[in-house]
Amino acid sequence: QVQLVESGGGLVQAGGALRLSCVASGRFSSIINMGWYRQAPGKQRELVAIISSSGTTNYPDSVKGRFTISRDNARNTVYLQMNRLKPEDTAVYYCNVKTVGSPFSSWGQGTQVTVSS
Repeated sequence: QVQLVESGGGLVQAGGALRLSCVASGRFSSIINMGWYRQAPGKQRELVAIISSSGTTNYPDSVKGRFTISRDNARNTVYLQMNRLKPEDTAVYYCNVKTVGSPFSSWGQGTQVTVSS
């Protein structure tokens, strides 16, 4: 079972930056994909960024060029650097991790990001 602890959310003005972190712990052999999702009030949860075990990344157009995902395999940690934040980036951000041998991915508890205009 994987436990995920996120940190780094907060309140920032439009144009500012935040860095989210997520640390995975528990019983698992290795991590395949690590990703970030977000959910704004009244909206469905959506993918923000994902990174594979080999370092391949993927972003939706809404954040491409502004957000950067990275991972530290030695620390089982994934980061999300968010630059040039916009009010529409306001949401609860969730970490998601898929490990080898697990049929399901694991979710963090979420961290609030609020961007004021």
